[in-house]
Amino acid sequence: MFNELKDMINHLEDTELKSLLLQIFLRMQTVGEGKGNSEQQFFLDLKNTYNDLLATKNNQASSKQAQYHTTNIVFSDSAACSLEITLIKSDLNQQENIINVSDLFSIGPLWNLHTPEGINHRYNWLRTHINIDEKQLLTYEYNFEQYLLSLKQIPNDHKIIIWIGENAHEQAALRLILYVLKEKTNEIMLININEAYKMHFDLAEMEPPPRHMGEISTKQLKQIYENKGNGHVLTQLERKVFEQQWLQLCQQKDVLRIWENNEIVNVPENYYDGYIIDKVKESHEKNNHKDFIKSARIIGGVMGHLNQYIGAQFIEYRVIRLIMNGVLDMEGVPTAMRHYSIKIK
Repeated sequence: MFNELKDMINHLEDTELKSLLLQIFLRMQTVGEGKGNSEQQFFLDLKNTYNDLLATKNNQASSKQAQYHTTNIVFSDSAACSLEITLIKSDLNQQENIINVSDLFSIGPLWNLHTPEGINHRYNWLRTHINIDEKQLLTYEYNFEQYLLSLKQIPNDHKIIIWIGENAHEQAALRLILYVLKEKTNEIMLININEAYKMHFDLAEMEPPPRHMGEISTKQLKQIYENKGNGHVLTQLERKVFEQQWLQLCQQKDVLRIWENNEIVNVPENYYDGYIIDKVKESHEKNNHKDFIKSARIIGGVMGHLNQYIGAQFIEYRVIRLIMNGVLDMEGVPTAMRHYSIKIK
């Protein structure tokens, strides 16, 4: 209820907020002076005002949804931003909607993530393992439930386009989304950005392919989107296969996944620890054996050389674990990766 109210207030204009606050204060004053209705009636009026605001918000959302004919689904803020710019440049932003299920599904538990219990389970793991902004954590569960609700509320006449890459994050997200949409009869198209990228752009001999959609420029994305041959419309059988794969995936307890041989593969959470240690040693040697190396430099170096998309926050989590386990030594305060340095103990 708190998050719903907060979201509703955030969408009001300043003049609307001031007018609403003035009305409430005036009513409070008349009740206090005994010149108005009773306190009980005052409370009932406030409740009616809340319900009216909520109904208006829902009507506005439904009206906005009605103007679209296509819903695009992406899985990161960078991907959503690039696609929004692409739609604007193609004069499609008034016809196509974007739902951004913003998370990182290659890390953390996926147990029953399509349920409130599963969302809470994932939230608790993130809260105790990953260094996430407090504001983001505060609204995490509410936002995730809103993601799922927005998917279920996609109009039945909308074409749905799901953008994915060859990585565990977007592939796991795809299976979750198709399970949430299992009752929908909409046409669902997949656009594999890695396949499309290879089709349209020449990869330099030593240039790695994009690890996820967020690494594709808006110019490249526009070219991919305008070629309708890049999409694959899912058959009912294909959808059922993905739904079953989600039911298997959401029962596993692993917290780290990679994409290997066209499959999501669960690996131990210390899978990259050896690589992190090697990177610390390598940086130590390049730094003329000075004692401590900034952790941000190590984490950035690890991320730059991985062919998987698991995020800097998970690498930092493993760095902290290596410090706690006595493998690495630390100087500074680990409130953010730029605030502390590390070395081999």
